[in-house]
Amino acid sequence: MDKTIRFSVVLAALLTTTGALAASSIELEPAHNDPGNINSLQRGARNFMNYCAGCHSAKYVRFNTLGRDLNLSEDQLIENLMFNAEQVFDTIQATMPLDDAARWFGSAPPDMSLMARARGTDYVYNYLRGFYLDPDSPTGVDNRVLEGTSMPNVLWELQGYQKAIFSEDDHGIEAFDRFEQVTPGTMSAEEFDDFVRDTVNFLEYIGEPVRSTRRVLGVWVLMFLIVFLIIASMLKKQVWKDVT
Repeated sequence: MDKTIRFSVVLAALLTTTGALAASSIELEPAHNDPGNINSLQRGARNFMNYCAGCHSAKYVRFNTLGRDLNLSEDQLIENLMFNAEQVFDTIQATMPLDDAARWFGSAPPDMSLMARARGTDYVYNYLRGFYLDPDSPTGVDNRVLEGTSMPNVLWELQGYQKAIFSEDDHGIEAFDRFEQVTPGTMSAEEFDDFVRDTVNFLEYIGEPVRSTRRVLGVWVLMFLIVFLIIASMLKKQVWKDVT
């Protein structure tokens, strides 16, 4: 009886969660990022430190790890990335105090170390591209992916401002249709997409910095197992060759 009750509770929770996710899901464009592209990761690190690290931390990542994995020297780290850190073994901390951020935005900006793993790269990619003008929002903008977001559009200068066009379907339900550019940014649409893709690439990397090492190690383990299987098979044939 106890097992039946526990199973019913878990099933109900799963169904409720699934329903909530389905109701809030939208179609996401694929990010098409490549965590193995070192040049893209270097640009993404630059983008993050210049546009994100003022509010968002990445407290599980150390600068010396970035230097090792992104082929950056200590001088390059200090000159280009370590704006609010003193030692290369420091982690990435937000410049803005959390108490001030919580008071200004309603809640403290989240740490970004595991954001790409938790939400998915497609989600983050579409979120950063999804801001549109909304005069009813305290920040003047809303986001197609996360409605009611308290985050301002920190990339407005690069992207420019856009407005969202909504249309009604056959059932009278209003749905997002497209964006229309209101004011131009300093980047073209293609350049901005590449900028966001590099940033998302970096966020995916910091979610699991050992990913490339793990994959290389996995290949060597599989090669060892294949060789061991061949040797074991040959040994078995040799041992059992006289058995009829």
